[in-house]
Amino acid sequence: MTPRTALGALHIGALMFGLTGVFGKLAAASPAVIVFGRAAFAVLVLAFFVRFASQNGWQKLQALDYRRLALSGVLLAGHWVSFFISVKVAGVAIATLGFASFPAFTVILEGLIFRERIRANEILLVVLVSIGLILVTPAFDLGSGATVGLLWSVLSGLLFSLLSLTNRASSGRIPAVQAALCQNVVVALCLLPVAAPQLNAVRALDWLWIALLGVFCTGVAHSLFVASLAVIKARTAAVVFAMEPVYGITVAWLLFNENPTPKMLIGGALIIVAIVVSARMSGHADRKTVAAEAASH
Repeated sequence: MTPRTALGALHIGALMFGLTGVFGKLAAASPAVIVFGRAAFAVLVLAFFVRFASQNGWQKLQALDYRRLALSGVLLAGHWVSFFISVKVAGVAIATLGFASFPAFTVILEGLIFRERIRANEILLVVLVSIGLILVTPAFDLGSGATVGLLWSVLSGLLFSLLSLTNRASSGRIPAVQAALCQNVVVALCLLPVAAPQLNAVRALDWLWIALLGVFCTGVAHSLFVASLAVIKARTAAVVFAMEPVYGITVAWLLFNENPTPKMLIGGALIIVAIVVSARMSGHADRKTVAAEAASH
């Protein structure tokens, strides 16, 4: 893979990640069924990638690895469920922008958990995200679907941040695709008891959207991301990954006529700037760390 094709693969992967909310809205199934189906289809793709395309093979895991993967799988399940609830309640744009608050949560949690000093540029990141979320919210009314949906998406961002920190702790030992495969197995097992009674009522068209979500927005997207990291610098990959909200909101605007207000556009721009700043701040991160974070979404 050349640098040009790797960069193209990165953007295709980011576009697929960005379509997550779109396919979630197209599927009329419940968030539990969507997440279960997404994880199940993703397991198939990732297992194929590990078997035939991965150069790392299968890493033998220790008891600590299994505990971390189980925890990260539960966090991933919560992250996805809360995100798709937000999509159903408030639409793709608000759900995507609310989730994009995760860099601010990561800065705060790293400071609290690892007792690291928060730098001035990290404080600026938190401020940008906070102002962006205030502007994105049409009105602070708990009876409003937009407000409730935004709160669900912010919860999704918080869980994603916790998941990212968990992944980073084990990213040096476990190959990213193997970790993603194990996490998706845990997600499917977590959602199976809730989703199983509803599976017979899922329409064929909804299974198509869920399959596209699991195969392309999870399995293929992550595989492209990991493959491109063999050529592309981690910093470049992180910045391209930050384009995900732009792709998702643009497609939702075209398909669902979710016309953002000027205030919402300004808030979204602030949040996206914060994501890019966060990506550049973490540019020293190695490829395994970036791949582990990509595997979470």
